[in-house]
Amino acid sequence: MVSKQEMRSEETKKAILTAAAELFSVKGFDAVSIREIAKAAGCSHTTLYIYFKDKEALLHQLSVEPLQALQQQMENVLSQHSLSPEDQLKKVSTQFIEFCLLHRTMYTLFFIVKASRIDVEAEPSTELQKLRTKLFGTLRLALLQCLPAGGKEEQVLAFARIYFYTLHGIIGTYTQSEETMEQLKERLASTFEMSVEVVLAGSKQMMDRGEG
Repeated sequence: MVSKQEMRSEETKKAILTAAAELFSVKGFDAVSIREIAKAAGCSHTTLYIYFKDKEALLHQLSVEPLQALQQQMENVLSQHSLSPEDQLKKVSTQFIEFCLLHRTMYTLFFIVKASRIDVEAEPSTELQKLRTKLFGTLRLALLQCLPAGGKEEQVLAFARIYFYTLHGIIGTYTQSEETMEQLKERLASTFEMSVEVVLAGSKQMMDRGEG
């Protein structure tokens, strides 16, 4: 049985995370202080430090679990051999876009704050950055499976970057929209799919011409 002290401790932790998420999304990660978060959570900054050693720890706690769930969903799609590579690519792209638009107030935290390059082989310094890199790798694999064999590594990486930029461009266009994710999906789902088709068709055409 959970004790009252354990319940209060969990409630305090949740309040801190809720306050941090709200403040980060409104003011930006760098502009928010630990004292501000503690005040919004209704606790002292010394109490906050009992649960989280710094803002990076809060960022990790807020971001890692949702991104792990997204990564698992995308991996599940790529393991569905009944789907063609093109359908897999469209589906993981849709999953990525819908996830970001559903969590648009957290989008910057999930993918931009304290981010380093995700397209290089250097070992990421944090668990969050490892997840960001892994997500890019999954999207890159989905694209690669749709391309003709024999492409140069540098060429394929360039196509993966363009594909990744396209997804983030779509997301960035609608992060401030007042429409819900479901409304955006209903209105723009075919456009989102067409964007992926255009990137894939262009990549294939450049490979056929020996460009890139």
